[in-house]
Amino acid sequence: MDERNPPVVVICGSTAGVGRATAHRFAVAGYRVGLLARGEQALAATAEELDQLGATCLGISVDVADAEALFDAAQRMERELGPVGVWVNCAMVTVFSPIRQLNAEEVRRVTEVTYLGTVHGTLAALDLMGPRNRGVIIQVGSALAYRAIPLQAAYCGAKFAVRGFTDSLRCELLHEHSDIKVCMVQLPAINTPQFDWARNKLGKRVQPVPPIHDPDVAARAIFSVVKRTPRELWLGAASLKAIVGTCLMPGLLDRLLARNAYSGQMTNEDDDPQRPDNLFEPQEPLHRTRGRFSGRSRDSALALSSTQVSALLLATGGLLAVVLLLF
Repeated sequence: MDERNPPVVVICGSTAGVGRATAHRFAVAGYRVGLLARGEQALAATAEELDQLGATCLGISVDVADAEALFDAAQRMERELGPVGVWVNCAMVTVFSPIRQLNAEEVRRVTEVTYLGTVHGTLAALDLMGPRNRGVIIQVGSALAYRAIPLQAAYCGAKFAVRGFTDSLRCELLHEHSDIKVCMVQLPAINTPQFDWARNKLGKRVQPVPPIHDPDVAARAIFSVVKRTPRELWLGAASLKAIVGTCLMPGLLDRLLARNAYSGQMTNEDDDPQRPDNLFEPQEPLHRTRGRFSGRSRDSALALSSTQVSALLLATGGLLAVVLLLF
């Protein structure tokens, strides 16, 4: 690494959960870090943490749903930090609710942040990287980009859309013989604050569907794809089961999720119906790296590229898929 010209990463959704853990991971590696998020206090707190790690960083308050504001922020990042080499799209919001209880405004907002926010970030990154014809764009996805579950229809739809958009982009970059790389990292359940600040219409406090992983597990996976950029990286055995199972037995998974995914996403504790949520406004006091499940979260996870999984399936004649679904 050239210490006089350290590489630059920009992270959308960088002040909590996976985004904040990823900022730490890049800071420790010597990157200059651009922080993009809505909350001013959370940006300042994250920047202070990175400063203590010896990193140079710049935080800009922006809503990724605002394409013009995000584009302007990206230009400022390049002017003040240097050429952006890595762009990470990690911003998201969700609503826990049966579809019949969702309203159009809620679905629109989840789509604007989780899907269009990724689109806006990608366009901003391409504008910066295009003239140099190099860089890495990382879309932080989810197993839910392949296997939708009940009670999070708006979020699942947005993640499916991100995958479709990213597949189109990948084809176009290949057609152009571009050296800009793109990878979608499909995450398992992660212990983040989203389960304390997401809009919730279920009456009970929500939780990630176990097994749950620490945010740094995701951050390490995201950082790993910068040097060796696969088409996709699938993180966690549960993600692998969900993705492969959906390809082979979607109807069976429909029935299993209908039976288990309601209780799997709820605890026995009542939720406060009056508590604020982060759908339209940031909830500053809750911005932190980890949620309330640290005692249950794992510190490691299986990580395989989609190409590796395909090769394993072919080599085992599909036996791997059967083993995954049974265990």
